[in-house]
Amino acid sequence: MDLKTVSALRRLRLVSAPEAISFLVLLVCSVLKRTTDFNAVPVMGAVHGALFVAYVLFWADAWNRAKWPLKTAAYYFVMSVIPLGGFFAERSLRRVEQDAVIALRARREGVVNA
Repeated sequence: MDLKTVSALRRLRLVSAPEAISFLVLLVCSVLKRTTDFNAVPVMGAVHGALFVAYVLFWADAWNRAKWPLKTAAYYFVMSVIPLGGFFAERSLRRVEQDAVIALRARREGVVNA
């Protein structure tokens, strides 16, 4: 992997947790809208929508740069659609990113020819 691929993975990782949090807060706001007079759904809907669009754009960029197989790309997309999925995606992406950074540093130092 090159530096641009690692950057794409990092961007996707950094947006996955806030997207998951905004999804959970939107669900809570939806329940509160139905049970009380509190209505924050329009605001949280916009925040979650913006974060979801960012996630999908970063997901497509990471898929293109990392050359993921369809199964891996589908996994990361599904994780953005289910509640708490963004947290699992963030954890998985952190490991992938760390491995890529280690490989990139080793290649730069001439330790491996990968």
